[in-house]
Amino acid sequence: MWIVAGVAGLGIATALVLNAFQSNLVFFFTPSQVAANEAPKDRNFRIGGLVEEGSVERDKDALTVRFRVTDTAKTIPVTFTGILPDLFKEGKGVVAQGRIGPDGTFKASEVLAKHDENYMPPEAAHAIEQAGKPPIDKSAFAGQKKGS
Repeated sequence: MWIVAGVAGLGIATALVLNAFQSNLVFFFTPSQVAANEAPKDRNFRIGGLVEEGSVERDKDALTVRFRVTDTAKTIPVTFTGILPDLFKEGKGVVAQGRIGPDGTFKASEVLAKHDENYMPPEAAHAIEQAGKPPIDKSAFAGQKKGS
């Protein structure tokens, strides 16, 4: 009887842990995958690539920012309300977390930028490499500083 109760308790605990893990899991998608409707419509995910040159627009409230993320093959419009990282710049790598709105705009709840000029988020670097147009500095793909 105790063994059956122990196994049942372990099964319930495992189910609860797996359910919590699945609800907190956030997948990464490239702009090309989002454009091909491979990204989920009903849950948060991450999108990454380069901030398209000339695409950053700030609203009058100074907290809402609109920009486009590209993997050099496809481009997705992004809207974010909040304070952007200091290193957020056009032409640089970015990863944004949020979900696609009904109008096709990615509504970001969080925006992450690179930490120095030699780094690009690995997912974003891979997306750009897959699109066939890697950045000039190949060391950015390793996620390490030059000479490391």
